[in-house]
Amino acid sequence: MLLGAYLTHAYCLTKTPVQHFPCVLCSLCRNLNPFLNLRLVGRLWLLYKFFTNPGITYKIKLDSSFSSGMNAYPDSGKDILLFTGNSHPELARLVASRMPIKIGTCAVYQKPNKETIVDIGESVRGKDVFILQTGSRDVNDAVMELLIMAYACKTSSAKRIIGVIPYLPYSKQCKMRKRGSVVSKLVASMLCKSGLDHVITMDLHQKEIQGFFDVPVDNLRASPFLMQYIQDQIPDYRNAVIVAKTPASAKKAQSYAERLRLGIAVIHGEPQDFDSDREDGRHSPPPTSAQSQSAPLQSGRGDVRDSWQIMQERKAAAIGVPRIRSVSTGHFEALEIPLLTAKEKPPINVVGDVGGKIAIIVDDIIDDIDPFVAAADILKERGAYKVYVMATHGLLSLDAPRILEDSSIDEVVVTNTVPHELQKLQCHKIKTVDISFIMSEAIRRIHNGESMSYLFRNISIDD
Repeated sequence: MLLGAYLTHAYCLTKTPVQHFPCVLCSLCRNLNPFLNLRLVGRLWLLYKFFTNPGITYKIKLDSSFSSGMNAYPDSGKDILLFTGNSHPELARLVASRMPIKIGTCAVYQKPNKETIVDIGESVRGKDVFILQTGSRDVNDAVMELLIMAYACKTSSAKRIIGVIPYLPYSKQCKMRKRGSVVSKLVASMLCKSGLDHVITMDLHQKEIQGFFDVPVDNLRASPFLMQYIQDQIPDYRNAVIVAKTPASAKKAQSYAERLRLGIAVIHGEPQDFDSDREDGRHSPPPTSAQSQSAPLQSGRGDVRDSWQIMQERKAAAIGVPRIRSVSTGHFEALEIPLLTAKEKPPINVVGDVGGKIAIIVDDIIDDIDPFVAAADILKERGAYKVYVMATHGLLSLDAPRILEDSSIDEVVVTNTVPHELQKLQCHKIKTVDISFIMSEAIRRIHNGESMSYLFRNISIDD
């Protein structure tokens, strides 16, 4: 009877969390590390062989990760608290139910003048406080709520304050462009100053953003969940090809393709438009004086150019020698600035065979849907009979659901790092993958002081 219970429990542990059903030993399930299911099945198989063949000796070694999995989840309300703002309370409830812990009492609201008020409803002194807040549609309100909640816990003598930020706001503004600034660096500094001691996030737009923080950052990956969806929910996925929408995302596509044993294709080029940024002043020549504007153009030696010099410059331009612009700067000798040729946008082209196959476009963020629609149209023209789009963060702002509904994209698969219930009501093509499982496991490991490396096994740096 005991052996039958063990075998039933082993079959129970092989199921996913959604398909989990009660068994004789399910009281043990709640205290086991969920990542050790396969290892536990192997040990139960050894026990079965031991009882059926008592003459054979088996050596079973219980490692530290297995022993720490027993009674690993903390008691509710003992020395850990989970708070959430208004950005994604549904994800917080899913994470709390998997721990299991209760969500702390915290009121977050706005005054009539739009100032954010935070009222912590219970003691946080000496406890590990986890604040779950993500970048939702009202991104500025979400950032301010997180900052004020962290600072309120800091001034209330919390032991540690860990920010659980599935989608880090302003993560796409991580590079200097024109006369802008690196906004993600500013956001990281604000979060550190507010009192956060640790940050848990998922699929940063650029991995280098972790260096903007002065505290440890765990950048979790959603690729195992998305690849599991491909294997379980896409019929005939072996006939699929992983597509990179731009050459910049080719490494991510290559990582998916290698682990799924599929081919890869890259979309290269840009739409042919005539927009230019030359009018923003960045391409303007150095300033000239009023006298030099009316004076004849001078060469580098300061003398007036004659017809022979002009003819020589025209010959040089005809044979491909870079042109020279002479600009007078007043009292100083004229400057000779080479005129660079403007970048030409190549037409959109697909590198790789997609004919008669399922095209799966992978990316980290879906916000503006137009580039994905254009990529899907090109893939359909090249012979792909189905187009899937998979990404971690499904922002889908403005009219993205309506455009997606009328597009040639067959299905969009995103995780629940950001809420998109309203978008799903407007478009039936949007599917959701739950990532609360890995978030709850990360919280448990940080609270118990365990290693986080297990969550990154078999995951490449390019995911």
